[in-house]
Amino acid sequence: MAGHARCWDVLVSLTLCLLTICNVCFGNGIKLEVSGEEVVAQLLHLAMFSDDPNPAVTRIVFTENDLLARGYVKELMTAAGLKIREDPMGNIFGRWEGSDSGAGAVVTGSHADAIPLAGAYDGTLGVIGPIAAVAALRRAGFRPAAPIDVLMFTSEEPTRFGLGCIGSRGMAGELTAALLDEKLDINGTTFQAASTAAGYGGASHQEILDGTRVKEGAVAAFVELHIEQGPLLEKEGTQLGIVTAIAAPAALRVFFSGDGGHAGALLMPYRNDAGLAAAEVALAVEGAVLETGAIDAVGTTGLFEIGPNTVNSVPREAKLEIDIRDIDKDRRDAIVASVLKTVEEVAKRRKVRHRVEIINQDAPAICSDKVIAAATEAAEALGASHKRMVSRAYHDSLFMARFAPTGMIFIPCRGGWSHRPDEFASPADIERGVKALALTLAKLAGTAADDTGAHTEL
Repeated sequence: MAGHARCWDVLVSLTLCLLTICNVCFGNGIKLEVSGEEVVAQLLHLAMFSDDPNPAVTRIVFTENDLLARGYVKELMTAAGLKIREDPMGNIFGRWEGSDSGAGAVVTGSHADAIPLAGAYDGTLGVIGPIAAVAALRRAGFRPAAPIDVLMFTSEEPTRFGLGCIGSRGMAGELTAALLDEKLDINGTTFQAASTAAGYGGASHQEILDGTRVKEGAVAAFVELHIEQGPLLEKEGTQLGIVTAIAAPAALRVFFSGDGGHAGALLMPYRNDAGLAAAEVALAVEGAVLETGAIDAVGTTGLFEIGPNTVNSVPREAKLEIDIRDIDKDRRDAIVASVLKTVEEVAKRRKVRHRVEIINQDAPAICSDKVIAAATEAAEALGASHKRMVSRAYHDSLFMARFAPTGMIFIPCRGGWSHRPDEFASPADIERGVKALALTLAKLAGTAADDTGAHTEL
């Protein structure tokens, strides 16, 4: 009888072990302890490193507040048991080693720089949230097969150097030294000079790029946690968004110049008004986008400057910056072509001089089926309502997708607001997003072989 009891005890123990193994492998029943309030507190602490007072956040790459923010992020990474390394561009990696030393890393991350007068959640959720996700997986007893990297990208915003996603472009090999040589800040400082002064950099832009580009196979998958920056999830009452594609911008800079003159003395037939030429083009951007009938196509004239900018002078100079986005590259490029044609026609008709610069014209990205599947499985394991959707804002994920299977997880943000001081996501939504990210990472990384006897299949 005693022998039967011992056998029964052994059988129960083995069964419990198998259940635990399956739960860890597939996300079912992993007891993830995540505090949304704690993550929010860390986000708000990070927001203190700002050139503008609370609640606004202004944090420009390689400035004093950016360096302070980097220090805080590294403190959190260290506290979570991550091993830190930094590349010449200033991308910061916090690694959780896996049992398979030869496996490509499963990477998650975002950015912490902020445009002027922004909020506390854009990008930063995708830096602080992954640290919390890794800590939760550790507490749950999960051990990854593949290494997991938490990554803070350098300069996702184009604020300082006029080019977005510099860190991820560099990792993807999508930058040239010649392009970086051209990109100066308002003080004439190069990226090389600014990064070197911040403790990164190299002797030249080429040296920086050579030390930043990711080797083939080094990244097995990438997933980014982010606020939606749009209203759909909140309006529909959906808890998580699983991103299927990332729209990419074409950015144009258009200059018009006329002769100007006195607003009263210069009669209408004799004017070549640069301001009106610019206004026509701005309206043409809207018209070209609406003409497609595509919900995913958008166009914005976000910068409109005229000179001399006085009420009693006919504008003699005008400058526009135009942003056109779509997940369909051909359709977006057709909109760009239509706008460029309008610029030519307007300049000829109004007898103004003109010049056009194409700042960038990046290709959109389609997200990886395996990352989408892992994120969907995570949402279902949490019992969270979810939908597949397009990211109409571009992110570092756009360039990570150039060389690694990539996906994104969205959480709702109040009013769909972003890039403004009242940007907000609730602690409950943040907690759910971090848990979904944790389970996605666990699925993609697989469980350590010495825990299960086999890697988790993706």
